[in-house]
Amino acid sequence: MEWNLRRMDSELRQINPDLLQPSKSIKKPSSGTITLNVGGFLYAAHRTTLSRQQGSVLEELASGRKPVQHTDSMGNPFIDRDGPVFRHILNFLRTGDLQLPDDFREVGLLRGEAEFYRLSGLVEAISEWEGLRAAQREPAFLEVTDERSQGFKVYCSDPSFIDKIKGRLVQISKSRLDGFPEEFEVSSNVIQFRHFIKSDPGSRLVLKQDSTFLCTLECLKLETVMLALKAGFSLITSLDSSKGSVVAAEALHFVK
Repeated sequence: MEWNLRRMDSELRQINPDLLQPSKSIKKPSSGTITLNVGGFLYAAHRTTLSRQQGSVLEELASGRKPVQHTDSMGNPFIDRDGPVFRHILNFLRTGDLQLPDDFREVGLLRGEAEFYRLSGLVEAISEWEGLRAAQREPAFLEVTDERSQGFKVYCSDPSFIDKIKGRLVQISKSRLDGFPEEFEVSSNVIQFRHFIKSDPGSRLVLKQDSTFLCTLECLKLETVMLALKAGFSLITSLDSSKGSVVAAEALHFVK
């Protein structure tokens, strides 16, 4: 029996010596994935991820249309670019969204890398991110006015705060609507309630013409003020012609 095993081993070695060697296939990466060495940092990604944007440097590399010019000691394609910032590029290709830390300070570097890799979608996302950051740095102004002839109006230089108000007012009102009534929307910065009726206790009700939206004016004003304070706005002026109550004020001005 032992002689037969030795004889079989000898015959296999003569046919193909590699048959008796440990399998090398388990050491090879899957053909669907690729490991890149970017400035000394290793990144593993699926080839389809790198190919998200046609015509980009990464798409050409992942598809094989562009030959690998440099490799590291492990045989990985080497790209002589900034390594740490490449993670933001890879995350953008994975999700389609640009998600940067609040304290990110290398946007110029990231833009340069995006241009090098010919990722036009990322360049546009960076410009949008910069615009939002610039808007956040500018002071936001909020004005809440209650004029008997014009109605109750809320103006804010930050449209995102107007969206928060609209969502909250639909929640606290007796509304049968899925969203904020369009007839109260003036613009992305202004909402105005003009339809008032007097209720029995003497308070005014905001009423949509088809009765699908109903709320007291005092409640609308209070919720707006509470949202403003929670959002970091500070009250700077108050014009009050009645009893000194914030809710009863004719005009409130906030800044953030």
